This record gives sequence, C-alpha cells and structure tokens, in this order.
Amino acid sequence: MKKRIIAIVLGILGGFCLAGSSTAQDVTKEELMKELKTMKSRIEALEKRIQELEGTEEVTKAPPEAPAHYHSVKGLADRVRRLEAEIQEKGAIGQWARKVSLSGRLEVETNYERIDYDEPGADDTTTSDITLATAELDVDVDVTHHVGGHIAFLWEEDDTEPVDIDEGFIIIDGKEQVPLYLNAGKMYVPFGYYESHFISDPITNSIGETSQSAIKVGFAEYGLDLCAAVFNGDVDETGDDDRIDGFVGSIRWTAPEGMLPAMGFTAGVSYISNIGDSDGLEGELPGTIRRHIDGIGSFLSLSFMDKYFVELEYIGTLDEFQAGELSFDRGKKAKPQAWNMEFAWRPMEPLEIGFKYEGSDDLGDFEPESQWGAVVNYSIFENTSVAIEYLHGKYETDDTRDLVTGQLAITF
Repeated sequence: MKKRIIAIVLGILGGFCLAGSSTAQDVTKEELMKELKTMKSRIEALEKRIQELEGTEEVTKAPPEAPAHYHSVKGLADRVRRLEAEIQEKGAIGQWARKVSLSGRLEVETNYERIDYDEPGADDTTTSDITLATAELDVDVDVTHHVGGHIAFLWEEDDTEPVDIDEGFIIIDGKEQVPLYLNAGKMYVPFGYYESHFISDPITNSIGETSQSAIKVGFAEYGLDLCAAVFNGDVDETGDDDRIDGFVGSIRWTAPEGMLPAMGFTAGVSYISNIGDSDGLEGELPGTIRRHIDGIGSFLSLSFMDKYFVELEYIGTLDEFQAGELSFDRGKKAKPQAWNMEFAWRPMEPLEIGFKYEGSDDLGDFEPESQWGAVVNYSIFENTSVAIEYLHGKYETDDTRDLVTGQLAITF
C-alpha cells in the first residue's frame, strides 16, 4: 500500500514539476500564485485520500530508509504555504523598493592651516586635523505619478552633531502634462548657484546659501526654470512681528542637450529679500536688525567637450547693514559682497585640475578679501576620488592664511 501511495504522490508531483519547468519563465506573479493555490488544494485532497487509505490523521513521519532531505506530504504542503507567503512578501517589498531610491556621499578630510597675523606682537597660529567632513544620505520617494518626497540626512563633524535633517520636502509636479511644480518643507531656497571644482566651498556660498522651511513654486520647461519661494526667516526687523516675510525669486536657463554642440551652458540670476537669513551671515547678526537687506546673485557655468570648465558667480547686497550689526564690521556700515572665478581642465577621464581666484568686500576677518588656489582631483575607482587643494587668502585686516586640504570621497 505504501508503495502505491508513494507512486501516486511522485506521479502528481512529477506532473507539477514538468508543467512548472516549461512555463516558469513566462508566468506572471499573479499566475504563479494561482498555480500555487491549485497545487495546495490538490495536495490537501491527496493528504485526505492517503489518510483514508492509511487510517491515520497525518502522514508526517519519514520512513527509516528516507534520505536526510526527505519531506512528507504534510511537510510539502507547509512548504507550499510558506512559498506562497514569501512570494506575497517579496512582491510587496519589490513594489516599495521601486518607489524608493537611496544615494549619498562620504568625505574624509585632513587639513593644515597657518594664519599669519599682521598685528605686531601677535603670534602666528597653525592647526591641523582629520575629520569625517561629510556623511550624507539622500532618500527620494515616488509616492504616486505626480507626488514625491526628498529627505537628506547630513552629519558634518564639529558642525552638525548629532545627525541633522538637512532637507525634507514634498514634491508635487505636473510632469509631462503641466510644466509646473511645488516643493514644500525644509530646503535650500533658490538663491545662488555655488558650483565649484574645489574641496572648500567658495566665498559666495558663505554669504548666500540659505536653508529654510519654505514653499516653492516654479515653471520648468525647455531648459528654463523660473521659480519663487516664501519663508519665515530667523532674522527679523526691529519691532516687526514674527511672520512669513522672506521671499526668493530665481530665473535659470540651461541649454537643452544638442542645442550647443560639444558645449554646456547654464546661467541665472536670483533675488532674496533678506540676505541676513543666509546660513553664513545669520550667525553673525543679532536676532533683530533695523531693516532687512536685499541680496542679489548671478552666475554663469560653461563646459566645453566635457573637458574644460568655467564657473563665474557674484553674490552681494543691495544696501548696507548698520554699524555694529555684523560681528566683523569693525564698527562701520557694511555692504557684503563676494565673487568666484574658476577654471578646470580634465586632461584625461580620471584626472581634473582646477584653478580659482575669488574675493570679497566688507567681510572683515570673516572671509578673505582676496584668495587664489589650485586643486587636483583623481578618480582612483568608480565613484571614489582623492583630491588635494591649496588656498592662499588675504583678509581686510591684512592677515594672511595658507590652507592645505586633502580629501578621500565616495558617492553612491
């Protein structure tokens, strides 16, 4: 009787295996689930028939001569159920994974800095350090066809400890139907560009980059990006209420691919109603100032044959801060402004060499009045690079600084 039962089981299972092997690569997940359910019901009917023949409740015990990998009919049914649950789970995970994308960057830096003070009797200072300069993880989610989200976690040693949510905003756009979009949440408002081939940020970044919780709306088509944002800044006017009074407007145009053969072109201008809300200047101002100071920015970014690169940018104020408002103004009115000029050359695919000249006005000892430097960047592996830069700067106080920075970075 047992031989007869085993023959029946093997015959049925063999038929399933043959049928499955011929179609496994062509069936969809839904068809596979249907086949598993059919198989499950047939195995349950077979179990019931075997129990009637054997006069027992279950067939679960392996015969003495069975190999180590032997599975009873009841065990096989359990495996089918587990496989069914696993397919459902993987299907859900797969659908979720297709909606989420991860990217990020790790940067380890070592630096040496020497400051030569112009003041007689002041001792020169030298410092050096090794830091995890950047640990960043970006999460982008497609919720639906027109709705998404972006979160950026950032850790910078000595600056953002513990981990800071650098950005977090909701994205709503019209995609191919309507060239409009809306972003709402914490973001870098669209003031300035700050593109650089160097390890260190340009001086324009120090006085212009602005992170706020804001609502941004824009139009983007044919390379044109026209947008505006509103926010409640942290630096208020004296006697004013705490309200949404910050405004940013930006116009940027990027030449569509193929329009300018072998050449890349991006240019733009932007405006902010209070440059005192920038991440750099905010910490140098009291909580309230006599009145907000408008800021303006412009930039031009060029590339030729993906081998030669030019970056030009200007950031400045349209009016003066009052004496004593900025911590570095030395008791005088100040109208901060900064500019950056860079040229980079890629003689071979993994190697890039860059040169810069940048400067500022009315920044005291906050940033150099003039600064020049060079950088060499080499990709040792895919998405892995090493770089070294040298900067020499001179401040309005006639102090000078020499800064050497080395970096090992990966992106993913």
